[in-house]
Amino acid sequence: MLVIPVKEGESIEKALKKYKKKFEKTGVVKELRNRKTFEKKSVKLRQQVIKAVYKQQLQKGEAE
Repeated sequence: MLVIPVKEGESIEKALKKYKKKFEKTGVVKELRNRKTFEKKSVKLRQQVIKAVYKQQLQKGEAE
């Protein structure tokens, strides 16, 4: 549970901004997105290999 201390006379907009920042730092939304799109390990590994090959080809092209 997030607790945001609000000072006397502080605007609601400012308190909401503080809440949003604190909520973003907790990483709840990021974790939810990751859980929503579950990938098998084999699929993750395949994508990593494809990215690595692509990066190698880019570097090889720059060297020439």
